[in-house]
Amino acid sequence: MLPSRPLALLLLLACTLGPFAPVLASDVLDLTDGDFQEKVVDHELMLVEFFAPWCGHCKRLAPEYESAATRLKGKVPLAKVDCTANTETCNKFGVSGYPTLKIFRDGEESGDYDGPRTADGIVTTLKKQAGPSSVEIKTAEELELFINDIDGSVVGFFADSSSASQAEFTKAANAQRDNYRFGQTNSKDLLQQYQIDDEAVILFRPPKLANKFEDSIVKYTEGKFTNAKLKKFIQENIFGICPHMTEDNKDQMKNKDMLVAYYDVDYEKNPKGSNYWRNRVMLVAKKFLDAGQKLHFAVASHKSFSHDLSEFGLDSASGEVPVVAIKTTKGDKYVMHEEFTRNGKALELFLQDYFDGKLKRYLKSEPIPENNDGPVKVLVAENFDEIVNDDTKDVLIEFYAPWCGHCKSLEPKYKELGEKLAADPNIVIAKMDATANDVPSPYEVRGFPTIYFSPMGKKQSPKKYEGGREINDLLGYLKKEAKYPPAVELEDKKSKKKRGKKEEL
Repeated sequence: MLPSRPLALLLLLACTLGPFAPVLASDVLDLTDGDFQEKVVDHELMLVEFFAPWCGHCKRLAPEYESAATRLKGKVPLAKVDCTANTETCNKFGVSGYPTLKIFRDGEESGDYDGPRTADGIVTTLKKQAGPSSVEIKTAEELELFINDIDGSVVGFFADSSSASQAEFTKAANAQRDNYRFGQTNSKDLLQQYQIDDEAVILFRPPKLANKFEDSIVKYTEGKFTNAKLKKFIQENIFGICPHMTEDNKDQMKNKDMLVAYYDVDYEKNPKGSNYWRNRVMLVAKKFLDAGQKLHFAVASHKSFSHDLSEFGLDSASGEVPVVAIKTTKGDKYVMHEEFTRNGKALELFLQDYFDGKLKRYLKSEPIPENNDGPVKVLVAENFDEIVNDDTKDVLIEFYAPWCGHCKSLEPKYKELGEKLAADPNIVIAKMDATANDVPSPYEVRGFPTIYFSPMGKKQSPKKYEGGREINDLLGYLKKEAKYPPAVELEDKKSKKKRGKKEEL
């Protein structure tokens, strides 16, 4: 099909102008050593990105940052500083990695920006940072507008604006403005509308998540207001039975035993469809919660959380019907293999088995090797316990990634170590691909390679190896740490050199 006439003209213009075609204007301010302080001081609040043109993370952030700048235009300016050309400014603010994002208030550095790095996340975070931590609300119209937001709202109602309670509420708002939206009112009409005599705090859940299983508003009932009590009240009530988990709020839901239903959640384009399945999750969840069972619930977009789905072996999940998984604070994972039914029965049976302790934990694991007689034992999630937690053996484990250059450099040395100790009945040299297998607790792998020593009789207290990566370093460590030190002698550096020359000949 031929392009429309206006589009064709634009294409012709672009081809004609070539490299001289106009570049679309950016809403991100470019700051330099020469004008940084002058421009930053003009704004009550500003977000500044310190970047390098060659930085891959900076390139990935660029479209999100640009989109956020456009959406926040006229409210909160976003700026950037090229640190390869403006070293004075970047050195002044201690920039050592890219991108570094910092918040400035009235020209002074307020601190690092630690919020989400998506356009939505930046916009939401900066809106909360802009202006007062708690918005003053004077009329019913203003209150309606304030609480009709995609996020929950916390509103303080106070007959006396100079009361100790309002001061404590403001203190809570200052401390928690990054996570929640706060407003306060001294309007007699609004106090009367909500049947408040003197003072109260009310939490309004997002209208998009309104449902028949719980109240949309929750009143604070813990007596005297304190910052700590208000914080606890908000944390326990803001999300309700089953929140919509997003990239922006997921950190507020971590460190909980959590069931998540993943499907095509989209509250902008399809709120009705999003709530259809969420209501079925809530119907089942409420039965167990009312019976005193402890578990948190959420729904999430399978597109936004594809990494999580991969961790549960649900990479192929897509479409309308939810897939369900549980992850506990201990790191245990459980997957619902039955298809989610519209009457909720499959989910109910899955949860009953979970609470009865009948579910088998899900392990992301490669197949157990058919032949594992090599000098370095191959570990997968399914055989980890059998090999590593054998109390009669000291075990040295390398956690690696197939693409890791340092791991590839270590491989021949690690194999040689295994060959030297192959006849030792007390020591096992092992390795695990930590990208293809779940790493069990209490092991923590944050980079590659990571090496641990699992001692005899102390399998729940493995030691992280921090030494060198030559044969003698590893062997020397085992001589020191193993219950029965290996009899193999350390290799003399001179003889190693001679052997190297001989091999070359």
